[in-house]
Amino acid sequence: MSDVYDVVIIGGGITGLSAGIYTTRAKLKTVLVERSVFGGQIINADVIENYPGFPNGVTGIDLVTTTEEQASKFGLDYAFGEVTGIDVGRQPLVVRTADEEFQTRAIIVSSGGDHVKLGVPGEEELEAKGVSYCATCDGNFFTGQPVAVIGGGDSALDEGLYLTRMCEKVTVIHRRDTLRAAQVLQERALANPKIEFIWDTVVESINGNGQVGSLTLRNVKTGDRSELSASGVFIYVGFNPNSSPFQGVLDMDAGGHVKVDLMMRTNVPGVFAAGDIRWQSTRQLANAAGDGVTAAIAAYEYLEASG
Repeated sequence: MSDVYDVVIIGGGITGLSAGIYTTRAKLKTVLVERSVFGGQIINADVIENYPGFPNGVTGIDLVTTTEEQASKFGLDYAFGEVTGIDVGRQPLVVRTADEEFQTRAIIVSSGGDHVKLGVPGEEELEAKGVSYCATCDGNFFTGQPVAVIGGGDSALDEGLYLTRMCEKVTVIHRRDTLRAAQVLQERALANPKIEFIWDTVVESINGNGQVGSLTLRNVKTGDRSELSASGVFIYVGFNPNSSPFQGVLDMDAGGHVKVDLMMRTNVPGVFAAGDIRWQSTRQLANAAGDGVTAAIAAYEYLEASG
């Protein structure tokens, strides 16, 4: 494209759309590049109860739709395609997809990431119907009910401990006989009377008729199968940030999350990263929006200073 944008936003989730509202209101010529559909993972959420301003909750699709309408009102442009890389060794900067090239003075990377899934029967069908990847988001739906947590790392135990505040019982299922989580989390979880552990075990299927009701389990050492009743299952077997197009350009941690400062600035001047793709993200919707706002303000300040 021959036009030079002030800002190119990569990713159309709440982070990117929030950034777009702020950059366009600041009269910065902005295009948002999305690979598939706006909203990312939250479009599948039946009810979001912890996003400020919606005391009765809001569906994911409604929240995304109204946010996109708000961004469009202020003049945000849109393009669709998979970003394959960025060129920061020249001015203007360049964002590339398979079919297009966008020249820009600043870039906001908000391409998020994907939860690693178990890939078992019932997981996809029952997502948002008892299958969750975020206890902080969905735990209250299971108040007084038994739930299962899959995994043995920090996220699994941290979220499992959180679930004990409202759930009747939390069963942690781990494929090994030792945990990978930090020692302090292990000690807290093992001492919590509401948490039970099932070791050396994997989930073979998630069962339910429109709502999770049980899990089919298999012991990896004996091969024995069993059924566990549960109203919800929280899966923590990994998270992959969508950062491969930026490898070798932006500084990242060992997990592929982009390193940023408090203003979402990366190691490359004029390039910002926000939301789930950045390191130390809480992966909460309200924080994702705030990250986008912070990145937009930082981009505006950068462009003002650079003339």
